[in-house]
Amino acid sequence: MKMIRQIGSLAFVLGLFTCIFAGVPWHVMVEDDPVIPWWLRIAVFSLLGGILVVLATVAIEQRKCKTSAQAPPAAGPQAEVLLLNSTEIPGREVTEILGLVQGHTVFAIWLGKDLSALIRLILGGELTEYTEMMGKARTVATDRMAAAAARMEADAIINVRYMTTSVAGSAAELFAYGTAVKLSQ
Repeated sequence: MKMIRQIGSLAFVLGLFTCIFAGVPWHVMVEDDPVIPWWLRIAVFSLLGGILVVLATVAIEQRKCKTSAQAPPAAGPQAEVLLLNSTEIPGREVTEILGLVQGHTVFAIWLGKDLSALIRLILGGELTEYTEMMGKARTVATDRMAAAAARMEADAIINVRYMTTSVAGSAAELFAYGTAVKLSQ
């Protein structure tokens, strides 16, 4: 699916550049001739077709993600691994440091939610679209970090930290990290 989306993106970009850098100058030079040349037609169709292919593949992937997300998880990795943002655990002692564990994800919201958030930004109020996006990203990153600790057979992750970075437009990366440790009983 990713390869099909990349082909669609390439068709879109090639069509866009051909329309802008060859089609517009052609139209300016030959504005009296109503016949559109074959190469410009192909460029327009590849531009539109590329957009449709990308949208279709993203929609299919999102549908797959939604159906897999609807199945309730038995017990997430967080149920097995204790997460703390401190370095000390009351009543328990760290017996072994297993190393750094991390999880990250990049999330974005679709254009419709982005536009509604822009309106709310102008009018004021909580940007619930971004709040939901960051909440989902935090959960995914934390689950990935906890799964990495579970693979190391850690009892806990101490000194847990979160970091966010803006990637592009409304996309944000969330990075979760901490130290996987074994605890005394």
